[in-house]
Amino acid sequence: MVISTLLLFLLGLILITKGADWFIESAVSISTKSGLPKIIIGATIVSFATTAPEFTVSAIAAYMDHTHLTIGNAVGSAICNIGLALGVVISIKAIPIEDGAFIHKGFIMLISGLTLIVLTLDKELTAIDGLLLLVIFIGFLYYNYRLQSAIFNGSEKKREKLSLKEMKTDIFYFVIGSACVVIGSRLLVDSGTEIATWLGIPEMIIGLTLVALGTSLPELITAVSATLKGHQDLSIGNILGANTMDIAMILGFSSQIRTLPILDQSLSYDFPVMILIMLMLVIFGITGKKLERWEGGVIMITYFAYIAGLFMFYN
Repeated sequence: MVISTLLLFLLGLILITKGADWFIESAVSISTKSGLPKIIIGATIVSFATTAPEFTVSAIAAYMDHTHLTIGNAVGSAICNIGLALGVVISIKAIPIEDGAFIHKGFIMLISGLTLIVLTLDKELTAIDGLLLLVIFIGFLYYNYRLQSAIFNGSEKKREKLSLKEMKTDIFYFVIGSACVVIGSRLLVDSGTEIATWLGIPEMIIGLTLVALGTSLPELITAVSATLKGHQDLSIGNILGANTMDIAMILGFSSQIRTLPILDQSLSYDFPVMILIMLMLVIFGITGKKLERWEGGVIMITYFAYIAGLFMFYN
């Protein structure tokens, strides 16, 4: 039993690693051939693919009445995406911020986080509250749609864009890569959660740490792989888009399944840290028009300090 669980854990890692490599390459290729900048692709298509594990886990957890796991997974993933995934990426290589889309997407991400806090001051996230989060998500999609329309109607208008048929190979590898990431993440979460349960870790802590890390692995591997391949702008767009989806889409949808109770821990510790780490990313990005390597280190230290605090004060 123990050996089979560990083997499934390793299989999940392998599927995620290879799948991420496939859909990064295909996403960049689609971006180039369609005339879209990689930050737009990262904030939409790639973000949908990488947030699929979080969405599946949180929705199923809500359906099975493991609501603390739903909240912990979504919020923990948002924190992990910036604190670990982007922190590692920036520490590896400084990232210039040249596109105004960074500020706009960062602002939408912050709005989703702050709205979550305001809506849950009564210690629950109801279906009505969730609808407000879904409105923010729809606004995020509309913003990206308008941005893409502006690109196609502007300087890119005269550029010949390939049809879907001409990009079928790229689309095939994108779909296969995404499937590997989703399946691998699911294997990783199931086996990892079982291992954590053996150790007697509370459900909320499991959601904020192990499950959040497992479902955030696509973002982490995507971000690191994209950076090593010289596509840092894809990493930024992916993280900003994924975080907005983690809060607005995932919690908005999950609250339609059942009302999600909010622990005092979330209001006093998890949510404030989430906003803090989001603010750090946005402020670092707009001051100096560049994310420096030392700033990535500060973001990572903040993340690990948060994880240490979880086990020190809430375990």
